[in-house]
Amino acid sequence: MSRPWLGLIVVGLAVAGCGESGPKYVPVSGVVTLDGKPYGEAVVVFQPKATEGNMNPGRGSAGETDAQGRFVLKTDDGKLGAVVGKHLVRVQTRGLVLQFDPATGSPDNAPTNVKVDPIPAEWNTMSDKEFVVPPGGTDKADFHITTRKR
Repeated sequence: MSRPWLGLIVVGLAVAGCGESGPKYVPVSGVVTLDGKPYGEAVVVFQPKATEGNMNPGRGSAGETDAQGRFVLKTDDGKLGAVVGKHLVRVQTRGLVLQFDPATGSPDNAPTNVKVDPIPAEWNTMSDKEFVVPPGGTDKADFHITTRKR
């Protein structure tokens, strides 16, 4: 006795699951301020952190700030947002190419006429800053960077 409907159910379940594979990307945006003022020259990079159960959490995302310091993240392959979960965050000034000494986080053999990034190394080359992207996304990925010691 043949059960053709069983085959249809199996195929239907397989097709239904196809759209859900891979990491989930959600909208992420925010504002960068530098010493209390919107910073319109930044690039914000989110790199998803691997976990024991997920060694390949998905692509990183990046966004450039506008004159009001606002940014929207997007992956290099055009997906809007970032993957859900914990990310390493780096912020640096757009257009600067920095060579640095990993031991100190300082520019290595940099020419004297090169523009120094006003964003401190602990936000870019030496960053350990983290941000958790919630399942519904967020428009509150705000980073308030201070250059002066308080």
